[in-house]
Formats: sequence, structure tokens, C-alpha cells
Amino acid sequence: MRPDRDFFFRLAEAAKAETLPRFRSSLSVVNKEAGGFDPVTEGDQRAEIAIRALIEKEFPDHGILGEEHENVGVDRENVWVIDPIDGTRAFISGVPVWGTLIGFQQNGRARMGLMDQPFTRERYFADGEKSWYFGPDGERQIRTRDCGSLENAILFTTSPHLFQGWEVERFRTVQDKVKLFRYGIDCYAYTLLAAGHIDLVIETVLKPYDVGALIPIVEQAGGVMTTWDGGRPENGGSIIAAGSAAVHAQAMAILNGR
Repeated sequence: MRPDRDFFFRLAEAAKAETLPRFRSSLSVVNKEAGGFDPVTEGDQRAEIAIRALIEKEFPDHGILGEEHENVGVDRENVWVIDPIDGTRAFISGVPVWGTLIGFQQNGRARMGLMDQPFTRERYFADGEKSWYFGPDGERQIRTRDCGSLENAILFTTSPHLFQGWEVERFRTVQDKVKLFRYGIDCYAYTLLAAGHIDLVIETVLKPYDVGALIPIVEQAGGVMTTWDGGRPENGGSIIAAGSAAVHAQAMAILNGR
């Protein structure tokens, strides 16, 4: 049995109670990566615990894949995919473009998802068929837009510094062809694409919990989201999301050296 919207919103509220009071506050940051900087805060950890507690109570036979705590039953038919704060660097910097990501998979396929940004009071939700916006502008179904071609596109990526080796040149080639490019807004970029505000997101080194909630939001809004080689994106890796099949194809051709 699939969860409903109300349950997703309960999960978002439980996470919000842990994240929002800690946003723009003095908080302890732990670095998870030796030789680099991969931050985690008490907000990340406690928000995931709160989400997991509700899932375990309501759906004890479901699996859970999360960023901050041990995975449970990821080979089960129904699996939740959680990133309690996607964009922790933005979170600790006071920039409100982070979000809580809660995805739901059946048989390895992303079916439902929610991105909650509690500071701006915005939620983007895929119910299994359609994508929706809830926030200061009210409630409405959202759709991607078709900008026609790469030359008309607005492109986002979290950071160009994440691309390595041959990826750097190919990403720059796409970037040089678009109308406008911007950096640094993590999961929020995918929801802007789903809502028809931008046209293309290109990223790399993503984990399953970075994309699990976002795949259905993009796809059920009419967009296309794959790996760079055209495969399903549930496992993360190098990811491209586009508002139309035409723009997706044009960017893919460049990323694959064609």
C-alpha cells in the first residue's frame, strides 16, 4: 500500500521541527570526510531519526535508505529514501536553498517524492501521477516548460568544481551554449525545473538519497531525468534533468562527446 500526501506532510513536519530551529543559529558542524569537507549537523541527524520513527511505526515492513543512519531492508519491495538536509553547506551558511528530501520507491523505481523547504514554507510533491507546489503562492499542479533548444535554456548545477577529468570540458561546452547558468542551489534546482522556471540541471557524484525524492517530482511534472548515459537515475551518479526531451537530447549528445 502506498502512503498518501498527508503522511508525507507529517514526515516533513517532523523533520521541520528539528531543522528549522537550528537554521541560522549557532550549531555544531562535524566533517565526515578526511581530506575534504562533507559537513553534517545535529539537524541532519535528528531530522532523519524523526522521519524514520514515523515510517517504522506506520510501515514497519518497509525498507529505509538514509544519508545519516544505517540502511534497513533496501532489498524490500517498498523503500523510503531520505536526505534530511540536502544542501548542508547551504544550511550552515544561512542560505535557504536546502531541503528535506523524502522519496518512496517500489521495486527499485522512484514513485513518490517530496522536497520541503521550511524556511520559505514551500513544498514540492509528486503523488505518483502528478507534481504539485504548496507554498506562499497557494497550491497548484506544476509542469516543466519546453524552451525549444539548448540556446534558450537556463542551466543549474550545484558546483562546477565537482566535475572531474573529461567531465569538465563537456560540462563547459553545454554551459557555453545555454542562455544563462547559475550555481549552488542543490535540490532546489530540480524543483524549479519541475515548476517550469528553469530548463536543465547537470550534476555528478550524486548518491541515491540525493535524487530519490526528486526523480518523481521532475518526471511527473513532464520532465526527463536520467544518468549521463541515459539510464535510470535511482542510484545517483552523473545526472541530467531537463524540462523537455529535446533539450535533454541536445545536452546528452554533448555530455557523451557526440
